[in-house]
Order: sequence, then structure tokens, then C-alpha cells
Amino acid sequence: MVTRGSRSEKVRRIFQQFDFNRDGGLNREEMSALVVAVNPRVKFSDEQITAILDEVFRTYGEFIDGEKGLTYDGLLRTYDDGAGDVDRDFEALGIELKPEDDMEAASSLALEEASTSSAMERVSSAGVGTGQQKKHRTAAWAASPNHGIIFDDTWKLVDDLEILIKRLKSKQSKDGKTKGENFDAYSDPGWSRELGPSSEIDKRIVWEETGHDYAIFVKELSALRSRADGSRSREEAFDGHMALGRVLYDQQLFKESLVCFKRASELQPTDVRPHFRSGNCYHVLGNHTEAKSEFISALDAAEAGGNQWGYLLPQIHVNLGIALEFEGMVISACEHYREAAILCPTHFRALKLLGSALLGVGEYKAAVKALEEAIYMKNDYADAHCDLASALHAIGDDENAIKEFQKAIDLKPGHVDALYNLGGLYMDMGRYQRASEVYTRVLGVWPNHWRAQLNKGVSLLGAGETEEAKKALKEALKMTNRIELYDAISHLKQLHKKKMQGKGNGNGNGDVAFVVVEPTRFKTVGEKTTLRQELATALNIRGFQRTTRLTRCDVDLLKKEMNENETPLSYSGSGPPEKSIRKASLEVVLRRLLSFLKPETFVGAVKAINLKILTVLDESESGRVDLGMFFAILAPICGGTTHKRKQVAFDSLVWRTVHEHGANEQITKIDALRYIKLLRAIYIPTQGASELLEIHGEIDTSMVSFTEFVAMFDDLDWGFGIISTLLKLETCDRNRHGKLSCGVCRYPIIGSRFKEMKSHFSLCSQCYSEGKVPPSFKNEEYRFKEYAKESDAVKDKCMWFSKSSSGTVTD
Repeated sequence: MVTRGSRSEKVRRIFQQFDFNRDGGLNREEMSALVVAVNPRVKFSDEQITAILDEVFRTYGEFIDGEKGLTYDGLLRTYDDGAGDVDRDFEALGIELKPEDDMEAASSLALEEASTSSAMERVSSAGVGTGQQKKHRTAAWAASPNHGIIFDDTWKLVDDLEILIKRLKSKQSKDGKTKGENFDAYSDPGWSRELGPSSEIDKRIVWEETGHDYAIFVKELSALRSRADGSRSREEAFDGHMALGRVLYDQQLFKESLVCFKRASELQPTDVRPHFRSGNCYHVLGNHTEAKSEFISALDAAEAGGNQWGYLLPQIHVNLGIALEFEGMVISACEHYREAAILCPTHFRALKLLGSALLGVGEYKAAVKALEEAIYMKNDYADAHCDLASALHAIGDDENAIKEFQKAIDLKPGHVDALYNLGGLYMDMGRYQRASEVYTRVLGVWPNHWRAQLNKGVSLLGAGETEEAKKALKEALKMTNRIELYDAISHLKQLHKKKMQGKGNGNGNGDVAFVVVEPTRFKTVGEKTTLRQELATALNIRGFQRTTRLTRCDVDLLKKEMNENETPLSYSGSGPPEKSIRKASLEVVLRRLLSFLKPETFVGAVKAINLKILTVLDESESGRVDLGMFFAILAPICGGTTHKRKQVAFDSLVWRTVHEHGANEQITKIDALRYIKLLRAIYIPTQGASELLEIHGEIDTSMVSFTEFVAMFDDLDWGFGIISTLLKLETCDRNRHGKLSCGVCRYPIIGSRFKEMKSHFSLCSQCYSEGKVPPSFKNEEYRFKEYAKESDAVKDKCMWFSKSSSGTVTD
């Protein structure tokens, strides 16, 4: 017979276990978790859970404390009314009553479990057949009734392993070989606290693995693994290896724990847990490719196992997303973070990671929304405030961005990323003095942060404190020899030179003065000289090429992708079927095309492509892209001859659709016109491409051959004739012209040199394209001649002398 006292104590323990946020109430999510946990053999649908919760909250409305939910008294009343069986639920949860003097320890354990609840593996299994004293001296996971130790002999393995670890730690501490690293000052890189103990993030233990003591430890550990392999059944051997792996993982002996988890996966290949744990180990060890593989295996096993592993699916998706991010596959990572958030709407970390990843690929508005949701669930999430600030800055909301950065810093005063990015924001706003103060704070936390030291010097320069800037840059030079420092110091010298020459017409910050001339006053000499407006457009495209490194991708690789990889057809409901794919799948294609890029560089390339191309191709924001059209858009800016680029662009348009009449060497005229329109909208967005179809008349369903396509492509006014100028930039934009410098920006001229034939000053490509001239030359018009390389200028000069000596000069 259960007394009222013991009954209420059991209800109190159940209440405490599911009051995850410790607010004194069970909200709908917490009540849902309780209902599922006490009925492990019942597979509830979402509709059933909703109906149960509606009934409870309606019937016991007097015990509902606002948003906190059902109070302890309310839960006790439900059991008093016969809505549940206390003893059965208590037994199903595997909770044991403790003496009063153990209550403090029990409360502490519950708090730790609650803080890591999203990663706890709640698998229905046999109860833990051990004494209470064993639960007290091991990790919280081992005491769990659902995912902890099952067999008595496994406890013996754990006891022996703990003795070995204590012995190793004692010897290495005595020798001063173990050390910790505190990462609390930096942004969380994404590896969730839910994956293990909080010490995994806050303090990393570094073991000395080359000494004699460690070799003895590994040998003795091998003996324990052999004991596990010699168990009476595969289930017991699996239990042993999983327990050994978890203890080793908690002690950050990741290589050794990985061996145990891999062995466990061999014993039970369809079990999700060893794959999941192996993925965690690989990630911590820096092997992100293997981590991704293990998480995919875990995901496949979980989906094949039905609802049995449903509780773990959100965390698998989160960790798989993190592994993908480390490989540079940020759009693919977004897919998994989004799935985790759908499966577990309260998973604030999944929402934060989703927002950060969206920020990384340039989806700023979506990033703001996801990060705001994460902060709504966890208002003290410093990293989420930091990334939200960056997203707000990207969409131009600088005032709110400053507030969010400040919130992150208030929550974590030594938050390096928040401080550093706030300094960058102040510099963008022209608040140089404030920026220098923030960078000083960064250096207070991270003294050897050379970028902060460099930016401090630049911000002081902007604030007019030249001497202080000089000191800051010299300090940065001591930290690194990066080229950025030499550029900054060169700028400082130019400033000093300008001051020595007296006041100019600059902006007061040392910038070289210039005058912007109307385009009609810029004339060209010779057929080879590029028009100013044309060069401006080509330079913009060339900048995109440099960011994406697409010129290093031979256009033939696009053809190879079309020939060797199957793309399913999709039906839009109007017109013929098209070969369209999701953005995440397109990212995989891009990774093959740009396989030579490092992950961080690839992320930058994908962001640029997403912002410039995919936002135009996926105007409806469906998440799908016409792959053939995408290849056709890329072809003109990839590596290869002009003819090959046009040919692959045409072939991509042929490949993208399936025509009923079976034509395979022609495209419809409307497809060709649509392609040209998109090409200009993406690369030449300021020249009226939106009017292209209307100007060319009514819709025409006639067919276009490659020759006709080239004629349309090369049209200077309505096609993509800019490609000839682009090709010139690709071949000569690294050419130097000796010691000649631009008459406006004073930098050495690299690329084409534009010489003004009357006043004899020279401009670089950028200043020429922007119409800038030195203020000392006030001409009615300016006549420029372009020199791709200095040898052309020398030839011109020789010809001029030759004509001069013969008396035929007519200048």
C-alpha cells in the first residue's frame, strides 16, 4: 500500500524530471514529453498528443499558471483523479526514491540532465540492474533508465575504466602533462553543448599521448575491450563497448572512445547510437568527412527504425549540418538545421545554427527571422544576438545591429566576435574613434589578434590620429607579415606625403583629390580603347569571377556534368518539363566544379553565386533552380575560349528541356531571348534588360540554331557583347607598367593603363571606369588611349619619334 506521503513524493519527482526550464510548471512541450515517456510502447500521433493536452489543460484549468503550465498540485490532482497510475509511471521512468539526505544530490543531477535534454537518448529498454550507489559515482547518462547501462558486468568494466583514467590523470598531472584550454571568450563554433558535458566547450583537456604512462593506459584499456568482447551475448558486448566509449568521451579521450563506438556499431549495425557517437568523436578530432559519413549512417538507421529513434533525429540533423558546414556545404547544412527545427520546434540551437548558416550564404532576411526565433526561446543566447546583429547590419539596420551586439557583450563581456564585428560596424558608419575603442577591448581579451590590431590602426587613421595609428600598425607588424599591413602602411605614407604638399581638395582624411567627369567628355583614341561605361560593367563581372574563382573552372566541366550526371525532370504545369534541382543539390554540383577551393573559400563563392545568380533564377523563392539555365548563365564567365563558352551555353539550353518534336541541335527563339534577358539582368543589371522581350516583339516559337544564337549573344546593345572586354581583362589585368602609378589613386597601375593624350597623365582601370581625373587638369574633354601592356606604349612612343623625325606628326 502506497502512503499519501510516498505517493506525493513520487509525483514531485516526476514533476521535477519534466520541468526542464525549472519555472515551477509543465508547459505543453514538457507535458507532451511526460505523456510519451510514461507510455513507451504507445506510438502517439501529433493529433492524439494535442487532444490529450487540450483535455488536461481544460479540465485542470484552475491549476494552470499562465505560460508556465500545469503546477505540481495540478499534476498531483490528475493522479488523485485516476488520470494516471503513479506507481506504473514511476517504474516506467526508472526513478527510485532516495533518502532525504540524498535529495540535494538528486536535484543537482536533474538539473544537469535538463540542461542536456535535447541530446539525451530516450530508448525504451530494460531497467538498470544496479545499486543506487553506482549511479552516484558515474555520469548522468549511465543512471538513465532508457539509454544507460543495462548489464551488471558492464558496471564492472566502467568501474575498472574509471580507476585507469584516475591513475593516468594523476600521473600526467604530477608530471604537468595535462592542460586545459578555456574557450569561453570566443563564439561557439556551432558544436552544440547538447553533445556532451559542458566541459567539452568550456574547458578542453589535452592528454599527453606519446608518453610511457599513456601507452600503459592504452594496453590496459585494450584488455577491458577484450573483456567486453567476451561477454555472454552480443547485446551485453554492445552494452559494454557503448559504456566504455561514453566514459572515455566524457573524459575527452576521443580517439579511444571512437574505437569503442566503432566496435559497437559492428556488433549492432542498425543501432543509431554508435554511429551518432562515432560522428561526434570524428568531429572533435577534426575529421569532418568521416563525421558526416557517420551522421548519414545514423540518419539512415533512424529513418529505417521508425519511431524508435524519433527522439534522436533532431540532434542527428543538427550534427550532420555542422559537419557539412565544416566542409563548406552551408546550403546543405541549412536543410538539416531546418529539418531539426521542424521535428523539434523548441530546439533553439537548431534555429540559431540555421540563422547563422543563412547569414553565411547571404539570405539575410531569413537569417534575421531564424535568429529572432532562437532568441525568443533563449533570450540569454549571446552567440545568437551576435549573429543577429551581423544580419541586421547586412540589411542596413545599423542602429538595431549595435543594440544586438551590445546585448551579446552584456551577456558575455569578453565575446571577441561581438566586439570585433561591432568595431567593423562602427568603421562602416564612419565612427572611427568609437571603433578604435572597441578594437582595444578585443585586444584586451585576445592580445595577439592581429586583425584587431590592424583595424585599430586603420580606425585611428580615419579619426585623424596619425601618430597613434602608426604605433598600432607597428604593433600589428610585429604579430604578422600579412600583405594587408603593408597596404595600410603604404596608405599612411601617402597621407604623410599629402600633408607635406599642403592642403588638397580631398575630404580631409588624406584621400587624394579628384574630379568626376561626365561620360560624354571621355573620348577614346584608337579602336582598341575600351569605353568607360563598358569597362565599368566588365570590371564588375571580373570582380565576381575573382570571388567565385570560376575562371579556374574550365567550361568543359559544365558539359561533363550534363553528360555524366542524371537530373530528374520536373513539371511546372506550363510548358515542357525542365531539369530543376534544389539549391542544396546545386551546391553539391558546385562543389564538384570548384573542388580546388578550400571550404571557407567555397562558402564565399557560394554566397556570391547565391546573391548574384540564384536570387534571379529562383525569383519565386521555391528553393529550386533550373539547372540547364544555371549552366548557361555560368558558361560565359568560366575558363575557356570565347567560342567554347558560347557553345556550352547553347548546349546547356538544348539540354535543359525535352521537346516533343525531338529537336536536339536547336532551341526555341523564346528560350534564347529569355536566356539573354536573364544573362543581362544578372551581369548587366543597369542597362534595361527587363525591356528586352517587349522590344523584340511578340512571342516567337520558331527554332534557333547555334549560328543564330551566337549572333544574338554577340549583339552589343541587346546581347552579351561585353564578353570581349571581359576576356581582355582576364588576360591582362595582372600586367604591371613598371613604376607608373595612377594619377588619381596613386597606386601602381596593374592591368590596362589609360593615358590621356593631351595632358599625359595615366589612370588605372578602376579610376578610368569611374570617370575620375586629377583636379589640376581641367579640360573640355579628355582623350584616352588604352595600353594593355607597357610594351605597347613603348612601340607607340617609338612610332611617335619616327613620325616626328620625318615631320609627319599631326597631333
